[in-house]
Amino acid sequence: MRRYSRPGLRTFFTAFGVGVIFTAGFGIGTVSSVIRAQDDKAPENFGPLWEAYDLIQRDYIDDIPDDVLVQGALDGMIDALDDPFSDYMSPDDYAAVRDSLNGEVQGIGVVIRTDEETGEIEVVGVLDGTPAKRAGILPGDILYAVDGVLSSELEQGELANMVRGEEGTSLVVSVRRGDQTIDFQMVRERITIPNVEAEVLEGNIAYVRLNQFTAESREQLDATFNSINVNARKGLIFDLRDNPGGLLSSAIDIASAFIPDGIILTEAFSDENQQVYQATGDTAGIRVPVVVLVNAGSASASELVSGALQDRGVATLVGTTTFGKGTVQTWQDLSNGGGLRLTIARWLTPNGNWIHEVGITPDIIVEWTPESYEDPDDPQLERAVDLILSGEARETLPADLADRAA
Repeated sequence: MRRYSRPGLRTFFTAFGVGVIFTAGFGIGTVSSVIRAQDDKAPENFGPLWEAYDLIQRDYIDDIPDDVLVQGALDGMIDALDDPFSDYMSPDDYAAVRDSLNGEVQGIGVVIRTDEETGEIEVVGVLDGTPAKRAGILPGDILYAVDGVLSSELEQGELANMVRGEEGTSLVVSVRRGDQTIDFQMVRERITIPNVEAEVLEGNIAYVRLNQFTAESREQLDATFNSINVNARKGLIFDLRDNPGGLLSSAIDIASAFIPDGIILTEAFSDENQQVYQATGDTAGIRVPVVVLVNAGSASASELVSGALQDRGVATLVGTTTFGKGTVQTWQDLSNGGGLRLTIARWLTPNGNWIHEVGITPDIIVEWTPESYEDPDDPQLERAVDLILSGEARETLPADLADRAA
């Protein structure tokens, strides 16, 4: 049997320390109006906060900058929500996350992950044409230190933030390779992350991978579908594995590429109001069977799209159960240049399912834990190919939808 290996790099967002994101995607607002809208009890309720601030300023043994105290207060306020998807981002973190949604980072070009057993942070990929590639960093290297700060003292996100930085600035990355510790001095660069990867597999099957849901993703996908002449192929494999999400507007646009009309998702708010999002009517005109690949790293917007395609019966899902993130966040600019990400709603699939902490179960389960980042075998991809070649994959547009999309 033909062995298929997965094309391209994976887990870009994880690599660069960007968490799972699912934002409203209709522009980033300002928090000032929210502050002015506080009720009359706010001064009384916030009294202890100002009292603690005054006591620290007056009596604490060391001088603590105001911005450090403010960040601590913001972190504590968000922590009190007990919501892993709401957080405060410092100005540097906020800028990095926004850049990443534009497909760019400033850094050295490594893909990293934390080994759950050892806690070590491992390089699992190196992007071509980047400082890390030129310096000689290799997949399998263990990140030991950055500018002398031991990685054992840092979480993955903290280490990623240290590696990122302004284009043109230098840093020293120390890695452990076998029994050796090797230092690499590099200069950070602006790195463009490829968002869409595509090729035609043996058997005349189109393969398209989407790495993130950005404002440009639908346009990029349409161009890719045209470039590989997708309707001249026997089928399309749409790979959303390890795609952590992105913009809600992008997810709706991409789901609408496959679904000509009807419900894409429903948002449910705390006041029991709901907002139903319909397909935009702008389909990509795909007429061949579609198989969508998902795994535990497929989260948020990836789940929205795969759930909509599954519920509407226009694609076959293959892989493992998805992450299970069924909430919507908005971003708000703060006056210090930082940002607040806040959960505002739950989202439901077209059939009314809330997948939070449950995930989406594929139509066909294919377990796979790669032996290494560059594992040459990919049984999930192989199963998708088999489904298309055997004629078992769902047609993209069932008869009733095809008539309306014609």
